[in-house]
Amino acid sequence: MAQLIKLQDYVSRYEKDMIRYPSQYVRLKKQQWTKIKQQWEDGGVYLNEDEIQRFKEEVEGKEGILKRFKKILVKHDEEPEITEETNESDDFSFEPAVYYKPETLDDLKHLYLDQLLQFQLKWASSTLTEKSYVDPKYHRDDHLKFFLQRFPDTFLLMYEPILLLKKAPVELEVLLFTPTGLWCMSFLDEGDDTVFVGSAERFWKVKKGESEHTLLNPLISLDRTASIIQQIFDKNDVDFTIHKAILSRNGYFDFPDIPYGYKLIDKRNIEKWHEQQRTMTSPFKHMQMKAARSVIEYTQTTSVKRMQWSEADEELLSDLQE
Repeated sequence: MAQLIKLQDYVSRYEKDMIRYPSQYVRLKKQQWTKIKQQWEDGGVYLNEDEIQRFKEEVEGKEGILKRFKKILVKHDEEPEITEETNESDDFSFEPAVYYKPETLDDLKHLYLDQLLQFQLKWASSTLTEKSYVDPKYHRDDHLKFFLQRFPDTFLLMYEPILLLKKAPVELEVLLFTPTGLWCMSFLDEGDDTVFVGSAERFWKVKKGESEHTLLNPLISLDRTASIIQQIFDKNDVDFTIHKAILSRNGYFDFPDIPYGYKLIDKRNIEKWHEQQRTMTSPFKHMQMKAARSVIEYTQTTSVKRMQWSEADEELLSDLQE
């Protein structure tokens, strides 16, 4: 499951510490999957509605500030295996709430990944002292879910990031940092078996059945994104390959003379391309982290202070983390 390190202009934990959180996420994900899988195999106890409500109330912060630092929500009073990294706040502990028993292991996996996705949205929109208000559409965004649930843990995703360049906000295409290179990706999905007729002109044709319309050439935005990223890489001495791709999961591309340096991924080859990415077993790479960090430093962040935090609270947090 790829890691969402930046979403739009929301505050992200990863922009605070690009080295710590990727590895912490991987450990936390594996640890909690092992725990929930064992519980399922043992026919364990599942939360009822009253327990779920109490769980939500605790997560909303109705405990004292010291308890919020030192306590992790653990069902049945179990001791957490990860304490040093996860004791920042109950808000950021990940304890899947399994309130019914899935029939199969695949059902359990889907339940787990769906809850993990929501947890990722929290990490990508809040820190201990700040939060951003997430547009509800992202909880239902099928493209976002595609990236987060179908790629390895070592892939870092910036979804519709907004960069601040010369004091002007610029929204980029999707950025997927793999251990070996960066994919700048644009989505085109307009229904099953839609045909996108590409050209070097300003507009492409879109055909579906008897209907036809045009759309702005997606290569324009893709080129703009890749050019901006390359400038950031050059300025920060980042040697990292940039790939440019247009993806349509349910349609087809008709563009036999596509210029060199672009990849068209459609219904005919998406499974092969995805399998190549999914089976990449390489761990995090230094240059991958350097590349992601160099870009995230230019991102715009819109957030507000958490209401329960004062300057004294932040000083207390600083003392506890030392």
